[in-house]
Amino acid sequence: MMKCIAIDDEPVALRILSEYCRRIGDLEIQTYTNPEKGMEQVRKIKPDLLFLDIEMGEMNGIDLARSLPDGVFLIFTTAYAQYAVEGFELNAVDYLQKPFTFSRFEKALQKVSQLKSLSELERSQTSRKDEIDLMVEYKHVTVNWNDILYLEAMDNYVRIYLYSSKPLLPQMSLKTILSLLPAGKFVRVHKSYVIPLSRIARYTRSQVWLKQVEQPIPIGRTYVDHFLQLHKKKEV
Repeated sequence: MMKCIAIDDEPVALRILSEYCRRIGDLEIQTYTNPEKGMEQVRKIKPDLLFLDIEMGEMNGIDLARSLPDGVFLIFTTAYAQYAVEGFELNAVDYLQKPFTFSRFEKALQKVSQLKSLSELERSQTSRKDEIDLMVEYKHVTVNWNDILYLEAMDNYVRIYLYSSKPLLPQMSLKTILSLLPAGKFVRVHKSYVIPLSRIARYTRSQVWLKQVEQPIPIGRTYVDHFLQLHKKKEV
């Protein structure tokens, strides 16, 4: 269940948000027309998500968002498009311009859900030295990173080749997966490839051969210097 708070000085807007949350399900929402009381509750319970209007009489949602507690996702809901850029500078997940449809609202919630899942994965793996959690077919899958042969980005997904089992296709970007792996153990050698430094057999400036992998992995020109630097540190 995702806990949400909505702050808007228009009761009609709050009723629409409440109805949209009810239609999606698994969302618990509290609504406030008073910005000060709403933000007091945000600081008290630290919800997963805050829906925040921008123009609320003398109150401005942009200013309120600057004091948002860490870990609270933010979606602005406003009729004023000119605030969009400033809103995203505050790391808002999305910007819903009124009047917005249910399908547009649903897309914004999907973004929050994905970010929330990634955040939970990062927290869950901090206590485990050799394992990472991935989202595969909308399920959490635990992988020992010592079992990874290499990672390959393919169109809109990533394929993770493993030593002891079939490849995995997590619903995460290559950049995101690399951020979950231990620093100094894996390196990006190409826009489409990440490799473990411990599996390097030999290399040139344009290719690297890995243990237990037949085909060489290409090294991109923009990645070669960083790769060589990390590999030399490993050899020291």
